Amino acid sequence: MSEKIWNDYNILGVTLARGGSKGIPRKNIKKILGKPLIGYTIEAALQSKIFNHYIVSTDDKEIAEISKNFGAKIPFMRPDYLAGDEVWSRDALKHAVLECEKIYDTKYDFIFELPCVAPARTSKHIQEVLNRLVDTSADSVISLTQMQDKHPVRMKRLVNGEIRDFCKEFPEGEGSRRQELEPCYIRNGAIYSMKRDTIVKNFSRNGNKSIGYIMNDLSSVNIDTPVDLLLAESILKRKI
Repeated sequence: MSEKIWNDYNILGVTLARGGSKGIPRKNIKKILGKPLIGYTIEAALQSKIFNHYIVSTDDKEIAEISKNFGAKIPFMRPDYLAGDEVWSRDALKHAVLECEKIYDTKYDFIFELPCVAPARTSKHIQEVLNRLVDTSADSVISLTQMQDKHPVRMKRLVNGEIRDFCKEFPEGEGSRRQELEPCYIRNGAIYSMKRDTIVKNFSRNGNKSIGYIMNDLSSVNIDTPVDLLLAESILKRKI
């Protein structure tokens, strides 16, 4: 899809970046190779050139200032009631869409949520997801990565210390060979794209028809723990 065709659509890009983070304090601006984590996402979003408006929704003044320095727009500060630990991202995303439509006096065709926990996601990934969203007429296109050794058939639970199969429908039994397992995928937290009404009217990031966009392991690092930070640093060194 060419940039000319992209211009046929009104597209909003949103990165949700609240100030609170329990797993890694101040995670969204934690530095990896000298750059704040959120900077990787902002750069990829702007380099994709698909967005009419790309904004960061945050309740935190420091995150807002850093985001502005990287080129993102901060048209509003997220209210406190949407910045707590128990708030679902779809609540904050819908709020961002409606606020931007009022502020910019427009109505969007597509919404992209680009979490800043995926620093190895690139502008090309974003462009390819838009292609798929348009070509398939799906309600949403969401990025995935294939599970390898951590296939759900191999997951276990402990019952009084005794190992039991976690997946009761498909027990592993005596063992499993990775090559023989049915391919299984997990959301990698890099890209959520959807039609405007999917999030605004149906209050969903998925909708009725959700299409997967598969990314490889190196592009799918997702920052949740300090170990993930080390992994991301190693991967990004290879990309730079």
